[in-house]
Amino acid sequence: MIWTFNGLVLLLLFSDVLGSQSLSNVQWLPCQLIDEQVHKNEEGHTETQYRHRPAGLQFGQAGDKVLNKHVITFLVGASKADMRRYIEGEEETLQCEIRRYSTGGIQVRWPSQGAQDHDTWFSCTLRHSQGLFVITTFLRHTPAKPITASQDYLEWNPIEDNDVLTTSAVMLVLTRTPAVQVGLLKEQKLHCQFAVDHKLPNLTVEWRHTRRGDRTKLFSYVRSSGKADGSGASVKAIAAGDASLKLPLTKQTSEGTYVCSVYVPPLYGSHDITLSIMEPPRVSVNVDSTLSMTEGAERKVVCDAESYYPLDVVIEWLREPSSGSRLPEVLKNVLFSSHRHRQDGTYSLTAFFWMRPSLRDSGYRYTCRVSHPSLRVPIRKSFTLMVSEEISMFWYGVGLMTVVLLLVLVVMLYNLISARREFNKRKPY
Repeated sequence: MIWTFNGLVLLLLFSDVLGSQSLSNVQWLPCQLIDEQVHKNEEGHTETQYRHRPAGLQFGQAGDKVLNKHVITFLVGASKADMRRYIEGEEETLQCEIRRYSTGGIQVRWPSQGAQDHDTWFSCTLRHSQGLFVITTFLRHTPAKPITASQDYLEWNPIEDNDVLTTSAVMLVLTRTPAVQVGLLKEQKLHCQFAVDHKLPNLTVEWRHTRRGDRTKLFSYVRSSGKADGSGASVKAIAAGDASLKLPLTKQTSEGTYVCSVYVPPLYGSHDITLSIMEPPRVSVNVDSTLSMTEGAERKVVCDAESYYPLDVVIEWLREPSSGSRLPEVLKNVLFSSHRHRQDGTYSLTAFFWMRPSLRDSGYRYTCRVSHPSLRVPIRKSFTLMVSEEISMFWYGVGLMTVVLLLVLVVMLYNLISARREFNKRKPY
């Protein structure tokens, strides 16, 4: 959720109120009221306009002094569904959004003390800026002037810029796994928790999975009938407010969006949980840390990225002086294999080039750099090239002739010495 300028101003304005308080007893949280104005156009179609208005949550009880009279204040009374019990992190990491909640024209008196048939509803969503959790709390408000069922979704009661709305937190739905990345063949638990302000609520819990347009119901439980369908969630745990889902060993088809929903008439709370399969690549090159070559020789240099998922991998070959005095250049003469699909569902890719170095290339460092969504930083495999001067065929010939001449001289000297010895033996003296 993107904070508007007003929301940031409120956060700074009330930093002295928040102080160093822990989140379990914080008195004030700055929010945005996303106000909806619903009307029918000339063609009879329903249109909705949205206004972002500065607001705040003040925790206390009816009659408390308002901490700021210049914004819309939602005074939230204490209850079993107190959102502060489930908040983690610092105040600065919280993003708060309040919306009006429509029951679709269905008026059901909430089964708790002080509830009225004409109560109106708001939903308050707290998100952690780093994705640690998302909490949606339903706030019940009893307006001074009763409204009709049709007004619930076609004509909201107006709220002034400095109004104070006394509310009760009656139900919340929470997930601590709004986005999950997991490898293949892993066990994964999707967190979903709820709290209601009264005992034995008439609730329905459901899990659904959506992938590429296909929607599948994984689990459902209706407390009124005691009937449970599917698997992955525990009826005993649901009785304690834990509707988490345990997945079987993950595979590619496990990816998608999982929806945990809790329905207590007339309130329907749900959270989307995105699950992505991620397997990092294994990277290797076919040369050692130092590659020695003769000038003019040719060598195929290969970089393999294996066992990665999903398909989005980038392989680059870089070249730079070993001193690092210049930025590395990306080689242009690199060739790629096609993506190879392995039996375990992962992929492999090869990037290679033919090296024919000159003496000027000696001392350069070559790096295979592999990037993938599963990696925080790319994987790098490097080697240093050492090039020696090529010996020409002329000097090979000169050397060979020299060796042959030396051998001939040795043989001639040997024969000469042998002949002299034989001659000396034949002399009579």
